[in-house]
Amino acid sequence: MITLNAIQDDFVIMLLPAEIESKTLIPALRAILSKKLAEDHKIKEDEISKMLGVTQAAVSNYIRGTRGDPQLIQKLLSEEQVAKLINELCDSLTTDMAYTPSSLSKFIGLCNYIKSSLLICDIHHNLESNIDEKVCKECENMLLKGPGSVY
Repeated sequence: MITLNAIQDDFVIMLLPAEIESKTLIPALRAILSKKLAEDHKIKEDEISKMLGVTQAAVSNYIRGTRGDPQLIQKLLSEEQVAKLINELCDSLTTDMAYTPSSLSKFIGLCNYIKSSLLICDIHHNLESNIDEKVCKECENMLLKGPGSVY
């Protein structure tokens, strides 16, 4: 397994929660939504791309499974609350058929839930094997305080 840690001058550089979110979580969520919209609602790729604010080529990759980590997708779908929030977002997208402030708010809420419930920590531990536990605990405490919290 490739680790994303970089060691420079005795310092371990860890991924920030926002990096984990942008590199793994968001692509996995977009893959789930793309597949649900295409398969369950029979919506075309070009329409899905407008609904998710991404290109049609990206949607094609999400649906084919070439974007979005399959293991992470399964983990997210196995979490009851995450699956519920994904279904609500999918319903909102199919109702509006567009990328609206409401769907954006639901997507952000879903990401915030994944962070505040510490599911993001499981994702991080799968990406990096040698996380400094002291730094991990500090990050966890910050995540539990919620978005916008400061030390």
